[in-house]
Amino acid sequence: MSEEANAVSLKKWDRNENRGKLRFFVTYTGVKLPFKLVNELQASEVENRNTYFQGYFDENDRLTGFDKLAYGEIELAHRYTYHGNGKLSAAEITDIDGETTMLIFDTEGSPA
Repeated sequence: MSEEANAVSLKKWDRNENRGKLRFFVTYTGVKLPFKLVNELQASEVENRNTYFQGYFDENDRLTGFDKLAYGEIELAHRYTYHGNGKLSAAEITDIDGETTMLIFDTEGSPA
């Protein structure tokens, strides 16, 4: 998938077309993308939490993106797309300052 196609795919994600199933988590683990969200919470458990992650999963239970929320504000956002073989294709990361970084990966999941 080209960089332009990845950008279009991620923009569609932000329009709620491809978000998938919403689940809630305490934190994440790992340094390799995509991050792995851990310690799942029920929706009712996030009502009184100051910080938590809301993750979105596709029909194959792959993480398509997440938002880290702190006091109701998004501090960090990741959006992921995948190649047909299931390997990570692109990652769009937006930090607390609104700075966005786009990372592209080859069909083996290595940085392109």
